[in-house]
Parts: sequence; C-alpha cells; structure tokens
Amino acid sequence: MKQSISLNAARAFIEAHFDEPVTLAQLAALSALSVSRFATVFRQQYGSSPYRYLCGLRIQRAQTLLLEGVPGSVVATEVGFFDQSHFGRHFKRCCGMTPSMFIARAAANAARHGGASAANGAGGLSGASGLNSLNGTPTASRSASAITSSC
Repeated sequence: MKQSISLNAARAFIEAHFDEPVTLAQLAALSALSVSRFATVFRQQYGSSPYRYLCGLRIQRAQTLLLEGVPGSVVATEVGFFDQSHFGRHFKRCCGMTPSMFIARAAANAARHGGASAANGAGGLSGASGLNSLNGTPTASRSASAITSSC
C-alpha cells in the first residue's frame, strides 16, 4: 500500500513536469526507492516504464497543440523534447504517423465531415496511441498507462 502511494506521488510529479527534464533519480527519490527498484515497480504498477509514460504524456499534449495550429518546431520544445527531430521520431513511434501526416489527416477528416474544425475531425487519428485527438486524453478503451506502452 505504501509503495503504491509513493508511486502515485512519482506519477503525479511526471504529469506536472512532463515538459521538463525528469530523471529516474528524481522519481526514485520521491518514492523512497532505489532507481532500479523504482523502475521495476513503476512498470509493474502502470504497465510501462517511467520514460514511456513520460513520452506518452508529451505526445498527448503535442497532439493537442498540433491541432491548434502550433508549428511542430514549437510543439517539440513546448512539450519537452530536445528538438523537432527527437519529437518526430517519438511521435511516429507512438502514433504510427509523422506529425505532418497527423495534421493532414485531421484536415482531411474535417473537410470530409462538412468543414468541422481540425480538432473535431481528428478523432481516431492517433493510431496505436489510443489518444483522443480532440483533447489529448486517453480514449475510453485504454488507460494512460496503456497508451504509453506503444510510445
């Protein structure tokens, strides 16, 4: 029980600071565990490594910003990636498409659905990630921890 509470504190820290550099040492310290034990227990509890969980949160936010028209280069640094290339690689791994393909499909869906906004026309475009492209939240069928396992 105590371990679960300390993991919740680490997860809350990740969620609050996903756009900043976050280290395993920081998270382990919050949980009062060694780095290796923290990584093992986090994976067991949430179904993915702490890094994949962090990456999934960054991609969720990135999808929202992209649909709002924010340029990819700005999105990359805004959500905590080193640069646009780093962001693009992770986005493609998580979503099964590049950020520009994501935007193009959202626009095509919007046009096909009678001129709805790109955000409203993008539902289901996030590929393997299981993200709701409208607001960057997990779809009903998958939890946040499950999303990040494909990231």
